[in-house]
Amino acid sequence: MNNLLKYKKYIGSVEYSEEDNLLYGSVLGIHSLISYEGTTIKELIEDFHGAVDDYLLMCEEDGTAPEIAYKGSLSVRLGEKLHEETAVYSFANHQSINSYIVDAVRERNEKQKTLAF
Repeated sequence: MNNLLKYKKYIGSVEYSEEDNLLYGSVLGIHSLISYEGTTIKELIEDFHGAVDDYLLMCEEDGTAPEIAYKGSLSVRLGEKLHEETAVYSFANHQSINSYIVDAVRERNEKQKTLAF
């Protein structure tokens, strides 16, 4: 089961409250709180789309840029030993650390295609 939704480059969670018999979620990877809910999957998806659209409209009306969760760069904390091992492997293979990490992540993602949208 995929517990994520995707719409207009935003990814949202899917959670369930047994107490309230309600599906709910929030947009992941940004500081702004964008939440949504529904009693059915269809309602949840519709409310997710509406919440993202409302957020984008609010940003446009306020003249602010909407947050973008996945810009293409990130900082990664590897720890000293893993960092050293990565550097040694990369340099030995005439590759930058960045390109090595990109290749490793790409390879891992290919193995995990079952989680794709």
